[in-house]
Amino acid sequence: MVRIIRTDFGNSDFTTLVRLLDADLAVKNGADHQFYAQFNKTTGLNHVVVAYENEVPIGCGAIREYTPEAVEVKRMYVVPTSRGKGIATAILTALENWAAELSYHKCVLETVKKQSEAIALYQSRGYQIIPNYGQYKGVENSVCFEKELRRH
Repeated sequence: MVRIIRTDFGNSDFTTLVRLLDADLAVKNGADHQFYAQFNKTTGLNHVVVAYENEVPIGCGAIREYTPEAVEVKRMYVVPTSRGKGIATAILTALENWAAELSYHKCVLETVKKQSEAIALYQSRGYQIIPNYGQYKGVENSVCFEKELRRH
């Protein structure tokens, strides 16, 4: 059974999962990795979730304020052996619910065009492609998304 906890950037399991995520992205993003890495610092991420299966950390994600009305989804990752089981959906849902509890109205996020699985996940969860925002404006390899949150 999968259990999801709320924590922050200091959680050691989150730190371990982020190291795995960064190694995975370094391979997938190639020469672009350093550009994207500068926007993926975990310090100050105070709204983090970690997914566990049999007490083993298998996935993570985080949100941080982007505007007073919106949070940005960051550091989404599921270990390869646990993919295809709905873990990423559960993590994303937990983050959206937390954002709504904190009175945010929408989530925004960025991923790279090469991340077809991530794009499929976000679109299946109701995220719409939007013009690239903030530091991703004009970045050809980036695709940005937005989703309005339901009110609780």
